[in-house]
Amino acid sequence: MTKRMSFKFKWVALVATVIVGIGSWQVLAHAGSSSDEPIVTLGSSLTSSQKTGTINTLTASLNGADYQTLTVNGDTLVKYLNPSGESFTSSSGVWSSAMIQKTSSGSGINVKILNYNGSNNITTITANQYKNAALTAGITDANIYVTSATPIDGSGALAGVYAAYAKSGNSLNTKQVTAAQDELSTLSGITQANKSKDGYTDSQLNNAVAGAKKEMAQKGSNITKNEITTIVNQQITNNNLTNVITNNQKTEIINLLVKIRDSGALDSSSFKTQANSLMKNIQSNAKGVFSKLNTKENQNLLQKMWSAIVGLKSIFETDFKRHSEPRLPSTAQINH
Repeated sequence: MTKRMSFKFKWVALVATVIVGIGSWQVLAHAGSSSDEPIVTLGSSLTSSQKTGTINTLTASLNGADYQTLTVNGDTLVKYLNPSGESFTSSSGVWSSAMIQKTSSGSGINVKILNYNGSNNITTITANQYKNAALTAGITDANIYVTSATPIDGSGALAGVYAAYAKSGNSLNTKQVTAAQDELSTLSGITQANKSKDGYTDSQLNNAVAGAKKEMAQKGSNITKNEITTIVNQQITNNNLTNVITNNQKTEIINLLVKIRDSGALDSSSFKTQANSLMKNIQSNAKGVFSKLNTKENQNLLQKMWSAIVGLKSIFETDFKRHSEPRLPSTAQINH
């Protein structure tokens, strides 16, 4: 081999090594990238065995896939929940925990409250309330799992979701998070006040609020309070809550939606899409409730039924006339 060929061979080998090295670095960098990994938030008050049980409960759906962990303590509660009027301190305990998992664009927000050792220990916040709060806070396209090793309201889990979402590189607007917490308090209070009333479910209330958000997003951030009031009245009617929601509760909902408008949530291009996905999600998970309500889908079905009834009525009337109208005698009958 000549020196020139030897040099050329070494040069090719060096280039190949660099290319392979770059490729390997890219693979390693991708493998080490954790931005899309689910994040498990763990309450700081959990015992060692409770942490293990909580992780096992929250990550069961991952089937062994990687995830990150994040500890939620009193400082986390102070940061995310106190701006809305809560009074947590650095020494506040946290037991409720969560896992947030990114999903494909347009899939919306889905929340599941998981039993811990066979018991649902989230005593106050419902899955639908978590969904609406997450939407208002600016969270998009995610699966959220919530559980607690001990009976607790569930605030720590939501604070953890906010912290985990921020850790994954998504900035949250403080005003939106505060509005989300106000929303959680308002809707939770209304559900607690009406939970024993016939014709009321938490799903109806949260569907009404999600529907109002969708309509607000269509009008934009310049929507007036009067327009919001009209939307709320219509959504309450659509969800069969007219005889359940009191005037004071209606005012609470209107004032809440004004706060959401003022938080800047409506400026997001995805807010309308996420609100629409949330409505579909809520209705899908409570089909038995919404099959009886005055939804657009049900209106279409009723319209079809009514058209069929009108058609049958027309047939019966025509047939009745044909058989009941007196027949004139023929010419032959007259002559005889």
